[in-house]
Amino acid sequence: MKPLLNLSKRTDFIIGMAFAALTTLFLILFFTSDAFFNWAFERHHNLLSWYIRPIWILPIAFFAFKRSWTGVMASIFCLFTSMFWFPAPDTVSPKVVEFLNFEMEYLKGSWDFSKIFVQMAVPLFFAGLIYTAWHRSVKSLIGVIVAAAVLKVLWGAIFAGEAGLSMIKPAASGLVICVAAVVYFKRKKKTA
Repeated sequence: MKPLLNLSKRTDFIIGMAFAALTTLFLILFFTSDAFFNWAFERHHNLLSWYIRPIWILPIAFFAFKRSWTGVMASIFCLFTSMFWFPAPDTVSPKVVEFLNFEMEYLKGSWDFSKIFVQMAVPLFFAGLIYTAWHRSVKSLIGVIVAAAVLKVLWGAIFAGEAGLSMIKPAASGLVICVAAVVYFKRKKKTA
């Protein structure tokens, strides 16, 4: 299959790996610079970032379906960085503040085996998402999307208590949009 972006397979892979490197650099900066970490989280208080992040699942899946490493890795980069695309809001729900304070402490706190084990869900999610879309397994793709949304909400509820439930609406809306888009795309491909 010819890559979506009209790039040779080699060029597509190289650009994709450049975006993977940018994502890695972003994560290193995020975890090593308190100033950047705090700046990003100030903007992450804007609920638009909560609602847009799950939507980035769609281009990741789409580009994996089209077998474009550039599209997949650029979309992952956008998903991670979208936490700070919007300005810090003037007012924030106390539950959102409580949850994000928990999340900041969780990410900056000590890392033991249990935390590393839980955080391995993130790369496993991306691997499952890319693998199922790359191999055009629509049912498995939907399963990965549903599992990710459910596990994200469970993680928030278990570790942050009632404040963690503040992510239900963004997670549920992202889940509905993503599943509806995958189902629509599947039906459209059948009729084409």
